Amino acid sequence: MQNPLARFVPKLAGEYPKSFLKLYDQVSVPNGMDPEDVKEILWKAYEYGDRHHEGQKRKSGAPYFEHCIAVAEILASWNMDPTMIMGGLLHDTVEDTKASHDDLAENFGEDVAVLVEGVTKLGDIEFSTRQEQQAGNFMKMLLSVAKDIRVIIIKFADRLHNMRTIEYIPRIKQHRIAIETRDVYSPLAHRLGMAKVKWQLDDLVFKTLNPKAYKEIDSKLKSTTKERERYIKKVTTALNKELSAYDLKADVYGRPKSHHSIYKKMISQDKTFDEIYDKEAIRVIVDKMEDCYLTLGVIHQNYNPVQERFKDFIATPKSNAYQSIHTTVVGPEKQLVEIQIRTADMEATAEIGVAAHWRYKEGKGSDTKEIDSQVGWLRELLEILRSEESDPREFMHLLKIDLFSDEIFVFTPKGALVQLPVSSTPIDFAFKVHTEVGMKCLGAKVNHVVVPLNTELKNGDLVEIITGKNQNPNYGWLKFVVTSKARNKINRFLKQSNIEASLKLGEEILVKTLRRLKKLGLKKEIKSSFQKFGFQNEDQLLEAIGNGSLTVRKIFEKIAPDTNPEFDLKEEKPSRFSFTGKGKKSVQLQGIKDVMVSFGKCCNPIPGDEMLGFITRGRGLTVHRSTCSSLPLLNEQKDRLVPVDWDVAKTDLFNVRLKITGQDRKGILKDLTESISSQNINIKSVDMRGKDSVATAHFIVQVNNIRQLDRIIRKIKKVNGVDHIERAER
Repeated sequence: MQNPLARFVPKLAGEYPKSFLKLYDQVSVPNGMDPEDVKEILWKAYEYGDRHHEGQKRKSGAPYFEHCIAVAEILASWNMDPTMIMGGLLHDTVEDTKASHDDLAENFGEDVAVLVEGVTKLGDIEFSTRQEQQAGNFMKMLLSVAKDIRVIIIKFADRLHNMRTIEYIPRIKQHRIAIETRDVYSPLAHRLGMAKVKWQLDDLVFKTLNPKAYKEIDSKLKSTTKERERYIKKVTTALNKELSAYDLKADVYGRPKSHHSIYKKMISQDKTFDEIYDKEAIRVIVDKMEDCYLTLGVIHQNYNPVQERFKDFIATPKSNAYQSIHTTVVGPEKQLVEIQIRTADMEATAEIGVAAHWRYKEGKGSDTKEIDSQVGWLRELLEILRSEESDPREFMHLLKIDLFSDEIFVFTPKGALVQLPVSSTPIDFAFKVHTEVGMKCLGAKVNHVVVPLNTELKNGDLVEIITGKNQNPNYGWLKFVVTSKARNKINRFLKQSNIEASLKLGEEILVKTLRRLKKLGLKKEIKSSFQKFGFQNEDQLLEAIGNGSLTVRKIFEKIAPDTNPEFDLKEEKPSRFSFTGKGKKSVQLQGIKDVMVSFGKCCNPIPGDEMLGFITRGRGLTVHRSTCSSLPLLNEQKDRLVPVDWDVAKTDLFNVRLKITGQDRKGILKDLTESISSQNINIKSVDMRGKDSVATAHFIVQVNNIRQLDRIIRKIKKVNGVDHIERAER
């Protein structure tokens, strides 16, 4: 039995608890600090937490403080400094015990107290499905993270251990916590470069939300372990031999892909478990950056590379600081193998991201410059999004792009590298370069060719922006820009333009109405009555009249109810009207009526597509997909672009043109038509031609919406010999 005196004075009794010694053995003592001093301050925090949590139990029945020790051990495994490990040991004391901020500050210093308080505040944030609450709570979390990144690192360790022990809480609560982890903590870990934390959280979420699929993949992985280990050993042995021949020192090993990433790939590529070739990746860790490229050369000299699967994240690091070379080669037994090459420092950054910079190196302390650069995106994002806080839907849309999206790398004409989210357009690029360039963007050249402004950029594109002095953003841009900066600046400009237009229109409506009623003398009195209608000034009153939210009739009813003037013109607020196209198909448009509607045959929009309406001269309203290359986006036509929404029945059918290319073999047309017909889809027309063993087919099919079209495309991809399928414009 442990000496009870050891709990308070282990130096005198000569004993420390085994759990404390296990924790201390994992701690990396910073250079310049005495190991005994570190042991003493950690013991003080351990004893304080143990004493304050005494008698508390977790749902599993284990002492509550075991959770705090586990969190501290996770932080120690990430090589966090003693201050953060103490924060981990004490992270629940303020929330669950009688300990206070002042008490912690007095015993352990203000730094530890601030960390514990920050983690406590994060714990108070519950993410609901309601967008208003979700947006506000995201903002609170991001503000905490921007203020001190260490808070979220401790919270990640806390969430990781809670997810590992989630089976002990009620099923409903398990589901809520897993959803929150998936939607909030996992993407944030990804954005902070903490890949190891992300895939561990993803696997635990997958296990909680889809236990059946998790067990199936786990069972299949275990049943193929010996075969995979045999193959990995064959590849690593051969690689080590080749690298040694060039005097390259390297640590070569196989790393299994996570259960979640395998399942995600099965779903996205519509493949079975056996068809996923990269269930494991080979990782090569070398000493220096230049050795990464020498290693790449050796690998490509011995194995044929797959060109489209090569990525150099050393020359072009991701915005979360991830660096590595990825190459896929045809390995032994003609199997495809993914190989990742990086240095030890890159490995640390790739695994625990921003947390890696708290590792103490040669007495220099934490690398604050690196930390600031990695959270700079967050501070910039918060600055941009503050003005959007009142619109939860827009806030969540922008936030998801910044947290979830993959990246592409494009170049300016001078060769500077610009990072953008996938699906970015020349307008996103223009705003990234400079706000004024974005505001005056008139056109763009991609790889020296003039392209529409809604063109999606691809990796390696050379982008040149053409500006015009009289050019300004228009509503159409919002339909295809993706970056938060571009959307924010465009929204702000359009909002200001709408206010100015509404002010002018409101003044005109008021004057004309009063003149018709022969009561122009009341103009000054009406303008000064703004407070009676809840407005702060005259301009807000006129703006309300201009945008239709307030009528002159209502003004008279409130300020002069006894005058009863004759309003011979019916006043209406702008409202939404339906415009019928062919058959029952229709769209909704705000503020205009009696307009003829047609759907652009160039792009054939269908329900689920993002759309824009273009008011033509003499042919009514033409509706296009927002990505249509025929859509006019220049300044002189911007006033003719209008927002539209779908108003269709579930049974309405829309024509879609598909272009399919593949191997020109016997029976391919039969297989294609059968795969489409099996989905109960009508084929309107088929045109198929073959040349040089390549078949090109154009199908026009009838579908109800974009979801049905996606199902058809997935089905066609499974046809033997099909290489590529796309939705074609005319």
